[in-house]
Amino acid sequence: MPAGVCGCCGPLRPRYKRLVDNIFPEDPKDGLSKSDMEKLTFYAVSAPEKLDRIGAYLAERLSRDVVRHRYGYVVIAMEALDQLLMACHSQSIKPFVESFLHMVAKLLESREPDLQVLGTNSFVKFANIEEDTPSYHRRYDFFVSQFSSMCHSTHEDPETRTRIRVAGIKGLQGVVRKTVNDELQAIIWEPQHMDKLIPSMLFNMQDSEDPERTGHPGTPLAASQDGEENPAALAESCFRELLGRAAYGNMNNAVRPVLVHLDHHHLWDPNDFAVSCFRIIMYSIQAQHSHHVIQQVLSHLDNNNKNTPRVRAGIVQVLLETVAIAAKGSVGPTVLEVFNTLLKHLRMSVDFELGETSRRNSSSSVSSSRLKESEERIVQNAIIQTIGFFGGNLPDYQRAEVMMFVMGKVPVYGTPCHTLDTVKIGHQGTKRIQTMLLSSLIMVTSGFRSKSMAAALPPPFLDPLFSISLMEDSELRQLVLEILHNIIDRHDNRAKLRGIRIIPNVAALKIKREKMSKQDVAFMKKHGQQLYRHIYLGCKEEDNSHKNFELLFTTLAVLTIELANEEVVIDLIRLSVALQDMALANEENMPMFIRCSVMALVAAYLNFLSQMIANPPFCQHISKVIEARTMSAPYLLPEHVFRLNCPLPETLDKDDRPLYFQTTDVAECLAGPGYNAERLSVPYIPQVTDEDRLTRRKSFVDTVSLQVDIMSSSLPDKSPLAEEITFETLKKAIDTTGLDEQEREKRRQVMEKFQKAPFEEIAAHCESKANMLHDRLAQIFELTIRPPPSPSGVVSLSTGHPQHPSVPVYEMKFPDLCVY
Repeated sequence: MPAGVCGCCGPLRPRYKRLVDNIFPEDPKDGLSKSDMEKLTFYAVSAPEKLDRIGAYLAERLSRDVVRHRYGYVVIAMEALDQLLMACHSQSIKPFVESFLHMVAKLLESREPDLQVLGTNSFVKFANIEEDTPSYHRRYDFFVSQFSSMCHSTHEDPETRTRIRVAGIKGLQGVVRKTVNDELQAIIWEPQHMDKLIPSMLFNMQDSEDPERTGHPGTPLAASQDGEENPAALAESCFRELLGRAAYGNMNNAVRPVLVHLDHHHLWDPNDFAVSCFRIIMYSIQAQHSHHVIQQVLSHLDNNNKNTPRVRAGIVQVLLETVAIAAKGSVGPTVLEVFNTLLKHLRMSVDFELGETSRRNSSSSVSSSRLKESEERIVQNAIIQTIGFFGGNLPDYQRAEVMMFVMGKVPVYGTPCHTLDTVKIGHQGTKRIQTMLLSSLIMVTSGFRSKSMAAALPPPFLDPLFSISLMEDSELRQLVLEILHNIIDRHDNRAKLRGIRIIPNVAALKIKREKMSKQDVAFMKKHGQQLYRHIYLGCKEEDNSHKNFELLFTTLAVLTIELANEEVVIDLIRLSVALQDMALANEENMPMFIRCSVMALVAAYLNFLSQMIANPPFCQHISKVIEARTMSAPYLLPEHVFRLNCPLPETLDKDDRPLYFQTTDVAECLAGPGYNAERLSVPYIPQVTDEDRLTRRKSFVDTVSLQVDIMSSSLPDKSPLAEEITFETLKKAIDTTGLDEQEREKRRQVMEKFQKAPFEEIAAHCESKANMLHDRLAQIFELTIRPPPSPSGVVSLSTGHPQHPSVPVYEMKFPDLCVY
């Protein structure tokens, strides 16, 4: 009985229960009683130890009301909880928070959209509260799963579906804000949670109907009239906030789910959404973390190396957007890794394309194979654009390293190539790789500015570049000249020199130039003869087109502007006269178009040079020759020879002196201070170098066949036939008439050359002879020298020599001075 009496008497209930009961009106439509709520809040603040009991009792009532579908009282209970959370910030709030989160979970588990939205709003308010001390035992696994599920809502009513998705995104945003700054909640960055968070945001971003999404910072997805209620805009905002809070060690876990989501939803082709996502990523993360994202995309490209060409092209284009943004900030150590991976996939794409071509030739499915080939071209173009764009946005000091790296990957016959095996892909595949890599180098070198030409064109870069300029392919030679233009032209004068022509007034072009530095003078002394030689050889190629001669003219003009002093001007005039003499002599039976084009090139360049050095007599001589050609031989001028169906002569008359530039006349014009006109009397002759002996211009098959011929001709069983001795041969051997005169003439030419030729040309000539002598001596020593006998038990190995049997110590003969 006493217990029953106590249970029936209301005043005997605990005070906190009475205060909680009083906030609930008889009719839930009346809402929360404000006066009673103020009493409950005052009591909770005055007695914080009661907060956990208040929370437990409110949770009990809310659970009962949810089961009985009394949703009005549920709303009142949650409103009371929210006010208590906002008012109480003591240590005792921890147990109360557990009751609060338990009630929020109850609401989220219900199938009523209104209750789910109500619980989410309460959780968001809780997430915005900054707690004084961290929580050691609180976990948010359930909330991540539940909010992610709400983000993928498929409710029949579109408005209700949107409300649920917005609530889910807000809930995830609350979880992110509550956990990312709490070191004890680092578990949120683990894969099992990121695999739910990231796809939920991307799913809503992908579902947006707004087609104009750029991903630039400060320009989120366009929202509708009720801005915050657009799931796509809210999801992007949450996505940016999550990435902005990602630390160094969490980047991989944040980026990997993005790649997986794009794979599962087939969003690489087309890749507009993928590009938008990675723009958002790159602009949201910290700059020093950019290389993590690049590494993830590179690894994903490696994992999809056997996927369809369009998928690979989509990934490469995403990589292009990624590195384009990263290049403006800190890229870290991944610069060369990016290029190495891209070059590897370029080689693979060429392999796939050539494989499809060979299968197309042996099968009947021509249309599908051509489609596959064209798709591989899309991949290759995307890779080249990525290489060029990335390299072009790097600082100059890093761009120089990239130029060296890419040039080291270009396959050049006669030199080792450590990365690209050109034997398997053949001549066609090698040419494709050469063309694409040189095209990317053009993009990398565009806008490159170097104070010293020696730093911009070091020998490891210049030598293979010039080797390619000797290839029997006009397209490759054009690419090499364009690369040289990008590097040498430091004042952007190429646009003013576009097109090979007789420029009437060079001063009107307003050419920009500076005084030649000492470093550039040293560079021309060291590499000038090499430059002249390749220009000379490039002019007489039979497959040269109009564009080749335009680029050669621009090369000579840019050299004059950037790297010409008095000595270089004389060398360039000697080179021009040598080109004219080559076209007139025609010792190599060049086509008439090539001969006339070379003459036109010389005329256009000497006209430009005479006005650049501002020498009136020289200008008059050049103008006189050009006028003579205009009257009687217009096919020797660029305005006529490069026209379509220009009539060409059958021969060029050497004796018609007014049509050609005369060395003696030029020397008289330049006689005076400043120019050493005596050097013009020494004709320019390109020196034979190691490149000619390596036969780099031959195809791979020709090189192999040449080696086979040499090997077969050096076999020991081949004996040379003895020359037949007759009366005529004996008579020629005895008769020495005229030999003395020839010997004296030869000595005179040698003396004149060593007196008047430039030092660099003499040094190059002597060096080539010294190299040939050194090679011959090395062969003789290799054949004659044998390793000494070694004692027994010691093996004597020598590279290139056979292994000789060891000799016992007691049988070895030592000199007397060595015996003790």
